Amino acid sequence: MLSKGNVTKILGRQTVSGNILVPLGYLYGGIMRLRNAFYDNGLFKKQRPALRVISVGNLTVGGTGKTPMVEFLIKRYGSDRASGLPETATLSRGYGRITTGFRIATDADTAATLGDEPLQLYRKFGRFVCVCVGERRADALHQMQQRFPQLRRVLLDDAYQHRAVDPHLNLLLSDYNRPFYADYPFPAGRLREGRAGAARADAVIITKCPGALSADEQQQIRWAVHRYSGAGVPVLFAGLRYGQPVAYATQQPTDKLRAVVLVSGLANADPLDTYVRQTFDLLTHHRFADHYAYKRADLDRLLADQPPGAALLTTEKDWVKLDALLTTDERATLPLYYLPVSVQFLPGYEQEFGRLLDAFDAGDRPPRPLSDGARPLPM
Repeated sequence: MLSKGNVTKILGRQTVSGNILVPLGYLYGGIMRLRNAFYDNGLFKKQRPALRVISVGNLTVGGTGKTPMVEFLIKRYGSDRASGLPETATLSRGYGRITTGFRIATDADTAATLGDEPLQLYRKFGRFVCVCVGERRADALHQMQQRFPQLRRVLLDDAYQHRAVDPHLNLLLSDYNRPFYADYPFPAGRLREGRAGAARADAVIITKCPGALSADEQQQIRWAVHRYSGAGVPVLFAGLRYGQPVAYATQQPTDKLRAVVLVSGLANADPLDTYVRQTFDLLTHHRFADHYAYKRADLDRLLADQPPGAALLTTEKDWVKLDALLTTDERATLPLYYLPVSVQFLPGYEQEFGRLLDAFDAGDRPPRPLSDGARPLPM
């Protein structure tokens, strides 16, 4: 049984009467509800692509672990190359790039031409998947189908609010530390749309969970999610697993690092900061804005401030941008490393997720029943 105290805790209720931004948040949320209603009722055009599409997205602004989830899916599907050519592709907007339109990743691309996260995917998995960007996702999907007839599926990154495309499988990610059901629409909170947007999800994945998350708390979170998604939607739980630091120069992991200076450009770097403090001797953490476009002057300051004997440790997303600023000699001689991160489902949930993907692979769209007469709340 859920006590009143537990419900209040899990929903994260806040006193908002004194927050002057709340009315603006409700106004913005109302505009987004109207936009969604236009799509839902056919006033705005949306299409179901001929290519099978898995969408990975969120309701909040950044920081839910979308890229590690896309990498998890790439690892599941990346070796599926019966035709001898990649049968899986990724498609994102390419946030932060200076180019426009549809673009297929090549060895000549940089974070400026492709975006940092697509470049990260291309550097790690370009042999196994097609990595593409395009702000007009429906048009991009059509071009991908024309150019790569062997493709069987597309992993659509950060497109939960891109309603012009109706995916075959819609995965909604929510950070355990910042759950969507306890947040408010921008600018009062971090939501891109109201909580009721969760009703479009085929599954909700709570990310960045502690490994010891109790069954009781899982059930409380599930109950809170179902108030907006409907009771038939699977709720899965996953954490993050950090790997050994990898050298910029050799692309080889090491277990020798001790003193480190951390550099991150993330929407929420707190979980990373906690892990690095627990694992290494963290001297300084230089925090930059999410998707920050580093300049050579930034790198010069970082290197000048680096204490003797300390290694510079970055995220993978920051690696692809900082590496492009290095000379060949600097890359070979400076103690520069990045920290890989991957999704690790809590016990039992990877198997449940696998069954969901098996249904998708078989051509089935998971049903979204609202059991026991439950209905999603409108907020």
